[in-house]
Amino acid sequence: MNTIYSFPQPENEKVQTYEKGSPEREKIQAALTEIRDIVMEVPVIIDGEPVYTDDVMEITAPHDNKKVIARVHMAGKKEIEAAIESALKAKESWMRLPCDHRAAIFNRAAQLLSEKYRYQINAANMVCQSKIVHQAEIDAACELIDFLRFNTYFMSTIYSQQPNRTVSSVNRMEYRPVEGVILAIAPFNFTAIGGNLCTSPALMGNTVLWKPSEYAILSSYMFMQILMEAGLPAGVINFVPCAGPNLTDTAIKSGHLGGIHFTGSTGVFNTIWKQVANGIDGLKEYPRMVGETGGKDFLFAHTSCDRKALITALIRGAFEYQGQKCSACSRAYIPQSVYDEIKDELIEKVESIRMGSPEDFSNFMCAVIHQRSYNNIKGYIDRAKASDEAEIIAGGVCDDSKGWFVRPTIIRAKTPYYESMVNEIFGPVLTVYVYDDEKLDETLAICNETSPYALTGSVFASDRFVIEKMLKALTYAAGNIYVNDKTTGAVVGQQPFGGGRKSGTNDKAGSHLNLMRWVTARTITENYNPPVDHTYPHMA
Repeated sequence: MNTIYSFPQPENEKVQTYEKGSPEREKIQAALTEIRDIVMEVPVIIDGEPVYTDDVMEITAPHDNKKVIARVHMAGKKEIEAAIESALKAKESWMRLPCDHRAAIFNRAAQLLSEKYRYQINAANMVCQSKIVHQAEIDAACELIDFLRFNTYFMSTIYSQQPNRTVSSVNRMEYRPVEGVILAIAPFNFTAIGGNLCTSPALMGNTVLWKPSEYAILSSYMFMQILMEAGLPAGVINFVPCAGPNLTDTAIKSGHLGGIHFTGSTGVFNTIWKQVANGIDGLKEYPRMVGETGGKDFLFAHTSCDRKALITALIRGAFEYQGQKCSACSRAYIPQSVYDEIKDELIEKVESIRMGSPEDFSNFMCAVIHQRSYNNIKGYIDRAKASDEAEIIAGGVCDDSKGWFVRPTIIRAKTPYYESMVNEIFGPVLTVYVYDDEKLDETLAICNETSPYALTGSVFASDRFVIEKMLKALTYAAGNIYVNDKTTGAVVGQQPFGGGRKSGTNDKAGSHLNLMRWVTARTITENYNPPVDHTYPHMA
């Protein structure tokens, strides 16, 4: 009862390899067989109970776009209002629950993910989000488990930070949850992100409305069920698939919006921020706005770089998960001499990439998420084919007859300001600008200034003085920057993730900094020897 808990720093969840003949490969194939022919009926979950609505959205598999895999019941204004009431009702008892009991629920969920449901949630991720098994493993299993375990550790480090005291008085700090409810608005591309968006505020004593992406609905719904099995009390997290504008508008008008935890496009986050600003007079406090948004992530190579490592970083960084990572390498600046050496091998490797269904483990890539994304990516490719300012040197083939498939594509831009060097595409398209070897400083400045985003970047060089020069020139160009590595792959507890400029508020998911946004501190001072005379010595 009077114990002060200290949570040890966990180790990162081990990534399973799914090699041929391995036990995990047999288990994931069995899970895929089990889920393959199911059409999941996904309800809204309010106050721990399923709610089925008349507004139903059918979801198809990206790599088999005629196959319905889920029927999602969408919440309307009535359901959103009910979810807000449920969250408000649950808040008092949840925030008063000792932190070790809150932590136990999420650690229990991590254990269920690691053992009982690992292969089922990975299979759901593969079928619904069209990820190969490795990408599913590092997302729906490992990263989500890491978020749950590391966040309990980060919570304890925050609570342990206390002010100094004096001989005659004691000071202490309370870290209260934010007033009101939190909206967690999730993207399609990472199950782990959606899970972290809703659980990190909840861990700190907040109650949440979680809007999952309909295009990640199978793994998201499964995770919600895991949380409930782990003992999450009713109303702490309400599972609310819905139209985003309805959610924020209803929450603002209720007067009970405490914050928004968002990952998605810059345009959507801008719209949400404007909605909140327009409704600020009706809110009790300034809501916490935490957003990780767009990116136009770069790789910048120097003549001293390792050529083989550069090719691998370009391919993995640009084309893993079809380039649908906010950290994906989308533009590259390569010296002329290096480009001449690597061009043929790079093109050969890209053209040899296998793509198709995630159930075929020999594939490196699958399909992009939906028709809108396919059309957008195809538009950039078609315009590059017709442009005098660019040429396609690899890929450039699109086919939506079976699924939304886009071959990995490399565009060589003749100007560093060509549209695909500037705009976020969110697909398997890498644009390369080849610069004169002697124009390093000038090209670094172009890289820094070209994009409105500043999420991730990578510099490739073996010359240590050049590395220092590149990092200095690109100080504000990326919130996560890698030296001689690809632009993707941030690990919870190792590379706290987030960017600046129009890439978000840089609140670093995977660290204590993100959790700090979901508490509001109260300082309490108790004086053991209060003064009894209002005068001061100098007045005598």
